[in-house]
Amino acid sequence: MPRPTPAQIAYGSATVVFSALAMLLFAQPGAGFGTALIALVSLALGLLVALTVPVSRTTGRVPRGEAAGARARRAPQPAESRVGEHSLHR
Repeated sequence: MPRPTPAQIAYGSATVVFSALAMLLFAQPGAGFGTALIALVSLALGLLVALTVPVSRTTGRVPRGEAAGARARRAPQPAESRVGEHSLHR
């Protein structure tokens, strides 16, 4: 399982805190079941928000100065330079 990003942690935590405060202020539950229910709903909402935060896609970026399709246009290596490589094909 991948580690959460700082943005996911921040958005999820803020959602838990603010949703719990809002529900406690509007519902004004007594001690016990109502407060526990609000806490569970707040945690579920925070988890939902944290999981839906878009993750940055840094792995697919092209290095600076290189055109987007330059890798595809490169000439293949000649067979002589690949003599020592193993093949998975038999």
